[in-house]
Amino acid sequence: MFAAIAGRYDLLNHLLSLNIDRLWRRFTTRAVPPEPGVPVLDCCTGTADLALAYHRAAQGRSPIVGTDFCREMLVIGRDKVRRAGARDQITLIEGDTLRLPVPDHTFGVVTVAFGLRNVADTVRGLDEMIRAARPGGRVAILEFSRPRRGLGRLLFALIRRVVPRVGQALAPNEFGAYDYLPTSVLQFPDGQAMLDLMAARGLTD
Repeated sequence: MFAAIAGRYDLLNHLLSLNIDRLWRRFTTRAVPPEPGVPVLDCCTGTADLALAYHRAAQGRSPIVGTDFCREMLVIGRDKVRRAGARDQITLIEGDTLRLPVPDHTFGVVTVAFGLRNVADTVRGLDEMIRAARPGGRVAILEFSRPRRGLGRLLFALIRRVVPRVGQALAPNEFGAYDYLPTSVLQFPDGQAMLDLMAARGLTD
């Protein structure tokens, strides 16, 4: 599915977030900043947007590894890394978040953006992220979840209806993928449930 929509994935994220996903990534790098010289791991890196955001936040002084199981996404990500002049600092490798191809206790920051809801086993994926973090390291999850109240709830209801239709207009043969992505938000734990899960795995704020 992700291979089929790789070329339009960035656009889809912009649509789902009403184009504020860029600000959310920047906020993530400020809330969980990189340390100079300390490696960063970005899981489900996709087209490498968050990896590149951390590269900018670290001013090129931290090595960054991005992993994703979708080769087609990584092809686009590597091109973006090349165009950013960051090939010496960012390494993108093919790998499943359920079995991260990285050593234990290595990374100062371990992140995932808009990807954990697509991992088949959320708890196991989170455990793998924790395994990769060094002692005292930080785990950051940037993810869509279903708003429970107010304007956010109304906006999400609108997005859920609009995005599949936009996807169908952009790529009629790939409608199922565009329908799946907003639906997956409904099935993912909301913000508080995710915080509770992280706390249960031993993470503290």
